[in-house]
Amino acid sequence: MASTERTIEDRLREEYFDLLPDIRRVTEQLDAEIRYHLLPVSKGLDRHERLVITSRIKECESALQKLRGDREGATFDPDRAELYSLTSLKDLAGVRVLAFPRARLSEIDLILRKAYDGWEPDPFKEESAGLAFKYWGYRDSSARVKGEYQIVSVLTGLFWNVEHSVMYKPHAQLAFVSGHLGMKQRTSEVLQALHAFEEQFEVVLRKAQST
Repeated sequence: MASTERTIEDRLREEYFDLLPDIRRVTEQLDAEIRYHLLPVSKGLDRHERLVITSRIKECESALQKLRGDREGATFDPDRAELYSLTSLKDLAGVRVLAFPRARLSEIDLILRKAYDGWEPDPFKEESAGLAFKYWGYRDSSARVKGEYQIVSVLTGLFWNVEHSVMYKPHAQLAFVSGHLGMKQRTSEVLQALHAFEEQFEVVLRKAQST
């Protein structure tokens, strides 16, 4: 007779869909608030500058994988099943703020730190992030789900949209790509080139403005 015992994954998937209305509320609140707080920046942009605000809800399977751990082949420990909860994740609801040039990032960071006083910083683990900021905390739309916002350059953020789907969180058929040394090297080179472009642009712009 087949076992009907619920697995840790079963319980966590059930928890995810119980939390989903809260996740949506936190995402919507955070997105609306950040757009409001950054109105002075968006209205003051020069023609060459960019400000892009996007929001996302972490998908169920992505949330489970985050809870398992980032190491390859990570699994849940059945002897510690009671310790696993999706409410421990900081990024079920998230907003990303992309800005160009990089000088805008620090300005945006100061504005949002005042608006979200008490939120915890969560430094990027990736050295490739360059100048970037990440914070997490609670909003009044939910006492169960944490929200997160990130501030990163437009060029890096747009590249991450591609890189994460093929390297960081690839589909099963592309799992071999993330471990390929050549791909890791090319990814690093692209990020270095993007940073170099931003730095050179700011140098040229400062010289032009000083003359």
